[in-house]
Amino acid sequence: MRRLTFLAIAASLLAAAPAMAGSLSVPMDEVRVVTFVRPVATVYVGNPMVADITVIDSRHVFVLGKSFGATNIIALDANGKQIADTPLTVFGRSSNIVTLNLGSEQVTYACGASRCESAPLPGDSKEVYDQTMTQIGSHDQASKQAASGR
Repeated sequence: MRRLTFLAIAASLLAAAPAMAGSLSVPMDEVRVVTFVRPVATVYVGNPMVADITVIDSRHVFVLGKSFGATNIIALDANGKQIADTPLTVFGRSSNIVTLNLGSEQVTYACGASRCESAPLPGDSKEVYDQTMTQIGSHDQASKQAASGR
């Protein structure tokens, strides 16, 4: 029974994979797999500050929502002929987000089962945003040092 449930879930996820027709919406800090109807050789994103694209193979790409906004994705075949020009919208995170309003200031947290962590969004307190970015920078530097064996 579990195997049938797993197969049903897997089939529904595969059927739900977006194809490059119409428009595409991706939550910020999440990735979606996009499938092209024909093989592509080159894929461009109009505004790399809004989204990023990583090619998986000639028919599939990952689209990462980086920040709020709208842009487009253009795909070209091996001859430089346009295959797709798809509008892309990146919107805010949709789940596990808690926003605290402290007077005129706002602070956003991403919450899991046992704890919440600061997850700054546009409009959040500059002090909290700066503090979070400093912590992220320190963590990134420490992990790079650990990876290099220092």
